[in-house]
Amino acid sequence: GWSMADAETKRNSEAEAVVKAAKISMAKQVRAMLKFQQLGSAVLDYGNNIRQMAMEEGVENAFDFPGFVPAYVRPLFCEGIGPFRWVALSGDPEDIYKTDAKIKELIPDNPQLHNWLDMARDKIQFQGLPARICWIGLKDRARVGAAFNQMVADGELSAPIVIGRDHLDSGSVASPNRETEAMKDGSDAVSDWALLNALLSTASGATWVSLHHGGGVGMGFSQHAGLVIVCDGSEDAGRRISRVLWNDPATGVMRHADAGYDLAIDCAIDQGLDLPMLEKKH
Repeated sequence: GWSMADAETKRNSEAEAVVKAAKISMAKQVRAMLKFQQLGSAVLDYGNNIRQMAMEEGVENAFDFPGFVPAYVRPLFCEGIGPFRWVALSGDPEDIYKTDAKIKELIPDNPQLHNWLDMARDKIQFQGLPARICWIGLKDRARVGAAFNQMVADGELSAPIVIGRDHLDSGSVASPNRETEAMKDGSDAVSDWALLNALLSTASGATWVSLHHGGGVGMGFSQHAGLVIVCDGSEDAGRRISRVLWNDPATGVMRHADAGYDLAIDCAIDQGLDLPMLEKKH
């Protein structure tokens, strides 16, 4: 290994050598992970693209173990479930605690969600503006957003709430080594969906929309769209919230239904999504 001082010196004087050394180290780690897999351990890439780096360093079977999305998360994406994040612009933690309670009221039958909200309040300190994140999906995001907006309108919250999400989500990403790895229809690298998601969020009235790439896997390996909507208590915000927070996760359900996932197709039917491509396929 290198000391911190050695690493800093090498980064400044031998940048290419540092990259090479890092890839050699990653290859060694992936070979060890493959060995653990052979011994029966559950092994996965948690989204940092280490398999790609190892393969570039000569580990030809680096992708013999899966990424975490196809291994565990994709069924959630099929129902538009992903990271839902909000921030209290007042800076008052009490506003977050009130929104925690509102989510538990609106979604009473999800004990894992309740456990997370309780643990986050007790164990995780706020940094900067108070914020919270949890995983909810198509059937819940719009009504939670509407409830937050009404809380602002009624004066229950002391200032507006801003709602966003992670770049990792069900319909906003094209990332063949992470979110869209091993898609059922082979559409791993089709980035149209991320761009359509951004356009739809813009048309729906999001406060701001962003396009970026590289999230989790490094620059050049993914494209994704982000959005934010502000709950300021106005009727106009309420209308835009209902569109933005429905259409965004619905894009994810649509994307996975189009790829042939039965769970997404069932969700689309259950939630009344009008997906003409499904009529052609079925």
